[in-house]
Amino acid sequence: MSFFDDLPEAPAGLREPQPGRAEWSGPPSDELPGIVTSGGFVLRGPNAVVALKAVEVFSTGCILDLVWSVRRSDEAGQDWRDVMERSFERPGLPGIMVGAALPDGRKAFAGDPSMVEGIGPVLVPQEGSGSSAGDEQAVGHAQYWLWPLPAEGDLRIVAKWDDVGLAEGSVTVPAESLARAREQVGKYWS
Repeated sequence: MSFFDDLPEAPAGLREPQPGRAEWSGPPSDELPGIVTSGGFVLRGPNAVVALKAVEVFSTGCILDLVWSVRRSDEAGQDWRDVMERSFERPGLPGIMVGAALPDGRKAFAGDPSMVEGIGPVLVPQEGSGSSAGDEQAVGHAQYWLWPLPAEGDLRIVAKWDDVGLAEGSVTVPAESLARAREQVGKYWS
């Protein structure tokens, strides 16, 4: 006889209600996004880049898929190890400030401690990782949820990476591309 043999069975058909996820916190779980694939370089220097790889557009917001890379130049052993350590001290974009400028003039900043949940706009980190490509390069990616999705107009993604000497730069996602991707959003269920 097992210790657990005497456990009562749950009544048939009883199901605990699941809390809903707030729109501002991440993409809908029941949608296939439309994709804007023509990204571009947000920052580009002699030894470091940050690029917008793609934008996944959902009915309520979008995921910005960013990649970054820093390569070794003339750093000596310990100096390069310091660069590598800074590159992996936190997931996502190491020391890179990221923001989004919406067409109506509002701004969203990644990791903004003053963000008021549910008011927007917000830029919420979703996932990220980094790795080294040998002893000469560090690479990684990060995704951010931007809510709400701009209704009309161009979306500008802005970044700054002081640790590697890259001043503020940006790339624009054209309104037409966002509109086409918005039309491609598919609901899982009718």
